[in-house]
Amino acid sequence: MIQKNIALNKIKYQKMKISDDLIDSIFKRGIAIAIKVKQIDEDYYECIDGHKRLNALAILSLEDAKFNQVPCVLQNDFSKAGSAYWGNTKNKH
Repeated sequence: MIQKNIALNKIKYQKMKISDDLIDSIFKRGIAIAIKVKQIDEDYYECIDGHKRLNALAILSLEDAKFNQVPCVLQNDFSKAGSAYWGNTKNKH
């Protein structure tokens, strides 16, 4: 898996109401567990796990730009992997 910071406005996520406790926790401690995303095209990503945390970051980013960069983990995409990806080796386990 690849870890990288992604701009909040490049991530598509489900909008929802969240608790003030979550917002306060992220404000004080930051994001402890990276948001899991998958790349949907060259510039945009879709949230797989972390919708509530992204909603909290959206609120916090209105007051502080440091919350615009989101620590993310990219889901592996094997759709472009051909047989060479798997090595065509004798090892078949």
